[in-house]
Amino acid sequence: MAEYTVPYSTTPEARERLRSIKMFVLDMDGTIYLGERLFPFTRRFLEAVRANGADFCFFTNNSSKNREAYLTKLQGMGICIPPEKMLISNGVIIDWLLKNHPGESAYVVGTPALRADFQLAGIPQKEEADYVVLGFDTTLTYEKLRVACDLVRAGRPIYGVNPDWNCPVEGGFIPDCGSMAALVKASTGVQCEFFGKPSRHTLEYMLAHTGCKPQEMAVVGDRLYTDIAVAQGTAVTSILVMSGETTPEMLTESSVKPDLVFPHIGCIFPEEGL
Repeated sequence: MAEYTVPYSTTPEARERLRSIKMFVLDMDGTIYLGERLFPFTRRFLEAVRANGADFCFFTNNSSKNREAYLTKLQGMGICIPPEKMLISNGVIIDWLLKNHPGESAYVVGTPALRADFQLAGIPQKEEADYVVLGFDTTLTYEKLRVACDLVRAGRPIYGVNPDWNCPVEGGFIPDCGSMAALVKASTGVQCEFFGKPSRHTLEYMLAHTGCKPQEMAVVGDRLYTDIAVAQGTAVTSILVMSGETTPEMLTESSVKPDLVFPHIGCIFPEEGL
């Protein structure tokens, strides 16, 4: 059996690159916590970011919850941040829809939290809608899928909030939005356009909401095809942490390569600081 080793970023060049970062955009599940368990190194990392004159915010692809739910979860873990530091894929797609489908209605296959975000944004929701939105729906029913597929077959466009195949939980993984989109495609033959990481919609959203130039921002996460791929081909630094989904084998075999790799976020800043 082949052995795979991870090339961790411990060189002076890696440390120098980290010095240029003004904003760390952090994934959540698998990066700062797993399920309901905050990693023991997370708070130390956040303190080290500030101590080194940089800042951080969070971004999650998980469209089953809204910003308020994540702010509450973080607060329960002892991390208190202002709302503008909590970015979510729901906001990416809603911003785009308001600009590109003004006044049109949506059929949202999603949780009450996702539907509430659409309501708050003033986007009408009904069954005979102008387009379909597919989220990570932990309240998914066969009837929702039937209506969505009927609309797609009738020519309505379909958009996926996030492309993740699975969501990491403490017991392993559960099917996410990407898997649900695959079911719709199998039925209709139509592949939805995705938002969330790694889409350019999300990268533009991150830059706009942080006010950073690409070379000043780092995206940190545990998943190659979303967290790392969102920065590929740009001046944004991608940092992979091995505390979640990615295995050494996956990293070796993937065509998506991070700029920097660490065992977990606690290793990004060594004890002596930058």
